[in-house]
Amino acid sequence: MENSYKPFPKAAPVQPDRRFLLSRLSHLIALGFGSGLSRVAPGTVGTLWAWIAFLLIDRLGQPGDLGWALIIGLTLLAGWWASVATVRRTGVADPGYIVIDEVVAFWLVLWLAAPVGFWGQFWAFLLFRYFDAAKPGPVRWADQAFKGWGWRGGWGIMFDDLVAAACTLFVIAFWRWL
Repeated sequence: MENSYKPFPKAAPVQPDRRFLLSRLSHLIALGFGSGLSRVAPGTVGTLWAWIAFLLIDRLGQPGDLGWALIIGLTLLAGWWASVATVRRTGVADPGYIVIDEVVAFWLVLWLAAPVGFWGQFWAFLLFRYFDAAKPGPVRWADQAFKGWGWRGGWGIMFDDLVAAACTLFVIAFWRWL
């Protein structure tokens, strides 16, 4: 079954542009509503977009804990689906321009670390980016655990960022405990 999800054959992987982004809902979601198109540090740009979106949703909608649990859970599922579809289209197994994983994981960090002010969120941002980019220990394991195409590859894209979020939350909890 896994082999039926191989990417579309093409001479070279697709480098997404604005037209690609807007061609399908899955691409719009996977590329973080355009933040993944950044040529420089798309993961960082996607995480910044997640931070801004979190603040807007939290202040304007005031979803509360149940609301955030639903938003994050549904975005995780939509992100998994969008990642699978975008990977199939581009022919790249875990491309940097898919940033919905950063969005979901950083929303989880901001939600579970609350209440924190700007500086607390700033340090959470730096910690999360460190764990996501450097991939120490458990994050590296998570990054390697689910590779491939189809549902497995889509889950792998999301999973290492969730582990990076867990590591970030562990450090924050330890810091608060001190």
